[in-house]
Amino acid sequence: MSGVVHIRRETAADVAAVAALNRAAFARTEEADLVDRLRAAGRAAASLVAVRDGAVLGHILFSRVSIEPAGLDLRPLGLAPMAVRPDEQRTGIGSALVWAGLAACRAAGAGAVVVLGHAEYYPRFGFLPASRFGLRCEYAVPDEVFMARELAAGALAGAYGLVRYAPEFAAV
Repeated sequence: MSGVVHIRRETAADVAAVAALNRAAFARTEEADLVDRLRAAGRAAASLVAVRDGAVLGHILFSRVSIEPAGLDLRPLGLAPMAVRPDEQRTGIGSALVWAGLAACRAAGAGAVVVLGHAEYYPRFGFLPASRFGLRCEYAVPDEVFMARELAAGALAGAYGLVRYAPEFAAV
């Protein structure tokens, strides 16, 4: 652990390292395969890596989601997956990835981000139960684990409906 961790956009040279990282972090292949499918389908709206001394230590991906019924032009994105190398977890890399990812999504014009994740982790980044915005997940999950965050004040005002992830998620 000698150098500083840098967050940057994923490049083609990172693909193999990102796949290996996701397999190691989740101890299975489904998330690595999901990233590959989303990338191949052109659905990866933002894909960032955390790098130190040339090694990929973390990865986060945001992909397009839809809200039915459509109506608002808020260009929502879904955060998934996010992975940090097991021996680097709990060092702040995941938090740095989330903050950098949210900034990248905002800069790209996204109005909101949803996440299906740990109810104890994501609220520190401004995520709230999506039900507070009138949103529900297409998957049968507890209310507290499906969260949303506005990237612009009031972006979710008047939003309601079913959030659908890209079809590539169906295989996970």
